[in-house]
Amino acid sequence: MNTSPQLTPNEQSIHGATMAIPLGMTTSQVAGRKKILVVDDNLVVRRIVGMGLQKSGYEVLEAADGGTALGIVRTNKPDLILLDIFFPPDVAAGGGAAWDGFHIMEWLQRMDHAKNLPIMIMTGSKPEEYRERALKAGAVAFFPKPIDLDELLTAVHRTFDDDGFVRGQ
Repeated sequence: MNTSPQLTPNEQSIHGATMAIPLGMTTSQVAGRKKILVVDDNLVVRRIVGMGLQKSGYEVLEAADGGTALGIVRTNKPDLILLDIFFPPDVAAGGGAAWDGFHIMEWLQRMDHAKNLPIMIMTGSKPEEYRERALKAGAVAFFPKPIDLDELLTAVHRTFDDDGFVRGQ
C-alpha cells in the first residue's frame, strides 16, 4: 500500500517536503525564495505577518515557542527570523523552560549555521525599554506591535538587499 501523500494540482514536492505552490509560480521559483521564520506565541500575529510576507514572495515558516523555533532553524535553515520577545512557559518541554527572545538569540549565536542569521525583534511590551537591548544583542531591526507591515517589508527587503529571491538559482 502506498502511504505517500497524494499531491493536488497546486502542490509539489521539493527536497522531500510537500508544499503548496502559488499559482503562476514554478517549483524552481518557490525553491529559490528566501525563508523567513516568524516566532510568536500569538497565532494572529504569526498569520497576519506571514500573509504579508507571502504576498511579497517570501516563504514563511512559523513557530509558537523557542524550542520549536530552534528546531526549525536546525532543519529548515531560514534566511531571516522575526522574533517576539515574550513567551509563556514552554510546557511542552517538561513544564516551565523560560524562553524569551533574548534567550533564543543567545542560542542561535551558538549554532554555527545560525550565528550570522539576521533577526528582527517585535514586541508589544514597552518598546522604549527593549529597543536598545535588542539592537545591542544583535537584532537588525526592532518593531513595536501592532506591526506596520509596510515598514516591516521595507526592512526585510533592505536586509536581503533584493526582491526576496535568491540570486543565481
